[in-house]
Amino acid sequence: MTDRSDGLLSADLGIIARDIGSLLLMEAGLMSFSVAVALGFGEFHAALGFLIAGGVTAAIGGFANRRFADAPNPRMKHGMVIAAGGWLTVAAFGALPLFLAAWLTPPAVMDSFVPAAADAASWEPIAVGGTTTVSSLAYFRDPLHALFESMSGWTGSGLTMAIHEPSLPRAVQWWRSFIQWVGGVGVIVLTVSILSRPGSGSYALYQSEAREEKIHPSVVSTVRTVWKLVVGYTLLAFATLFAAVRASESAYAESLSVGETAWQALNHAMTGLTTGGFSVTDNSIATYNSALVEAALLPIMVLGAIAFPVHYVVLRDRRVRELVDDLQTRWLLLLFGAGIAVLSIQNVLSVPATAGAFSTGSFLPVSALSLDAAQTDAIRDSTFQWVSALSCTGFQSAPIGRWVAGAKVLVVGAMVLGGAAGSTVGGIKIVRGYTVARGIVWQFSRVFLPKNAVVTARIGDRTLDRETMEREFGEAAIVTLLWLLALAVGSLVLVNVAGPEFTYADALFEVASAQGNVGLSTGITGPSMPPLAEGMFLFNMWIGRLEIIPVLVFLRAGIWGLNP
Repeated sequence: MTDRSDGLLSADLGIIARDIGSLLLMEAGLMSFSVAVALGFGEFHAALGFLIAGGVTAAIGGFANRRFADAPNPRMKHGMVIAAGGWLTVAAFGALPLFLAAWLTPPAVMDSFVPAAADAASWEPIAVGGTTTVSSLAYFRDPLHALFESMSGWTGSGLTMAIHEPSLPRAVQWWRSFIQWVGGVGVIVLTVSILSRPGSGSYALYQSEAREEKIHPSVVSTVRTVWKLVVGYTLLAFATLFAAVRASESAYAESLSVGETAWQALNHAMTGLTTGGFSVTDNSIATYNSALVEAALLPIMVLGAIAFPVHYVVLRDRRVRELVDDLQTRWLLLLFGAGIAVLSIQNVLSVPATAGAFSTGSFLPVSALSLDAAQTDAIRDSTFQWVSALSCTGFQSAPIGRWVAGAKVLVVGAMVLGGAAGSTVGGIKIVRGYTVARGIVWQFSRVFLPKNAVVTARIGDRTLDRETMEREFGEAAIVTLLWLLALAVGSLVLVNVAGPEFTYADALFEVASAQGNVGLSTGITGPSMPPLAEGMFLFNMWIGRLEIIPVLVFLRAGIWGLNP
């Protein structure tokens, strides 16, 4: 009998190293494509950074992949470790282009990235090599900042170290959006679809990344179909956003050229559909100050929060009723409506106590009932921010840091729950929250039944016997409990290191945003945040993306191996 203290066996290490090597080869391909983007914009220093990063990533990934090419297919325990280790590894190597571009680009060239129309005189200068720059690219000279940005991108979190995104080179803007687009669907499932290694090993990888909803019996076919949907929706989102920005009458939107409008629409389509939330504008969606642009983004964020199997059924069978018949989608739509109403009431009532939180200039052509301009703006902001939070997108249209604590806590609830399992969202997921709630009611109702009663429970269209319900309730409750425990611990740490200007509600909000892979911020996250908090957020984003269990398996495997 093998003792678990023997650690990882060579066969286990071979499986893990080979598949993580495959992930790195995929990432190197993405970096190579980004070299072309950098060259297309004449950003030669950034191009060199991507080229070097791609070469290093390909060399290491290729070595691991070829060295252990004959390793057997992964089992579930390997899939868990590959998922957790893969995210860490891909995030670490994904930071290389940011780090190298920052160090290879001279400060004078960095300043050339700052848009001519920007009010750069009010920006805080950053010390770089004996001089200063106002380009946020300089922040990525700090390896922790570069790693944070990469982890935030790959996990679809959207929190950023870049204070002024327009001052980044186009290649870096593209890389941030690109890794969210790929990471939103899942770097691991993408690799499975490319490698086409069928069988239980593929499903072990697919399932370990917290996606158990399948479209086809074959995981490879499922992932390919998901990517077809993503590409199609992204093109539709791009066209919608481009038209909305061009039609917007805000001063900022009218100042944009056609090319700049297209660039922003492309990036926001990629990060909006996959619920990532990175932006290429200075203040996220608030930059546009346009109700039309916000309205265009709402259905894009909602699409990203609906499970992809539901999209597939609706499009294949032309059966829109599936949106109502599906348990998660039905609850998602109900939560969107109820949450918007409750948050709007909260913010409308708090207008007198939140100076500067809401605009006093009405965006409506006529007055709305007896509401003043600030109150109508509160409803507008509440609508957009609730959808952004529940869909885990993280686009921001309002200064949430100025909201009252009650409004922040309501949004925390949305970020903790998240959207549907089988979509690109973070959070606990609706089906898990429903299972926990249904399980509590089920456990309570059993008290009143006779001992010989046949106990069943329904979740959606499934009728579960007692044993199955206990298992599903237990699994959902464990993940939920661990998730909330990590949130509580993280918020207590953050409130003690963030500074006296931030309240516990701010800290709770920020940790929920990181762990829920959302990206909304009250102002804590940034290059000036304490390194302890920044490092903790790396962990929060990592466990949030993988829903904790694969991370625990990864840590256990590193200490005791994969044997029972």
